[in-house]
Amino acid sequence: MSQANSELAPLVIIPTYNEAENIEAIAQAVLEVLPKAELLIVDDNSPDGTGHIADALADKEARVHVLHRNGKQGLGKAYVDGFKWGLARHYDRLIEMDADFSHPPAYLVPMLEASLEADVVIGSRYVKGGGTENWNWMRRALSKGGGLYARTVLGMRQRDLTAGFVCWQPQVLRALPLDQLHAAGYGFQIELKYRAHLKGFKIVEFPIRFPDRTQGISKMTTGIAAEALLTVWKLRLGVR
Repeated sequence: MSQANSELAPLVIIPTYNEAENIEAIAQAVLEVLPKAELLIVDDNSPDGTGHIADALADKEARVHVLHRNGKQGLGKAYVDGFKWGLARHYDRLIEMDADFSHPPAYLVPMLEASLEADVVIGSRYVKGGGTENWNWMRRALSKGGGLYARTVLGMRQRDLTAGFVCWQPQVLRALPLDQLHAAGYGFQIELKYRAHLKGFKIVEFPIRFPDRTQGISKMTTGIAAEALLTVWKLRLGVR
């Protein structure tokens, strides 16, 4: 067993909205890969019953917890609520992760290993060895172009600023103004990394292969993408 696997007790946070087809399988996979981890499912009152499935999982497994919210309030706010829940309970690490297996659970082990020497660890699609699977050329171009745009404007070297598979040391999140974040959607991922960068925390990337979801429907919209682009300039001009 790896050092990270045997010593660290992380909290894996998975926001959900209409993930009934995925949530049970992803929960089981996470708990199997990390025997000391606990899982927090943050559900935005999913009309497909995801929250009820999550409650049933929590009833059977003490390592599963559920945080219910009144409705769809955005990815960023879901993670902020999850971070606050985890920080209050003093977990060793807090990990962001999607429910749809686009972040394969096997990567959780190398992610935790990397966190032994870094403050923030990004599972990156765009460093050597990483990549996407089953994406069309337009989606790939938009994602890569958006990443280049964000890091150029913000002056950061990390290549996957929109990544949603991230491990945080608790002290990083405690140092950030979680209640003052601007972005609600995927721009939140850029904003949180940028604020950590400005604080001087050590941010590293390791390669992951990112497959497209096979169950359920993607939450990405043109409005969310536009918010992320606008967030970059708000951060560049307004955050010190």
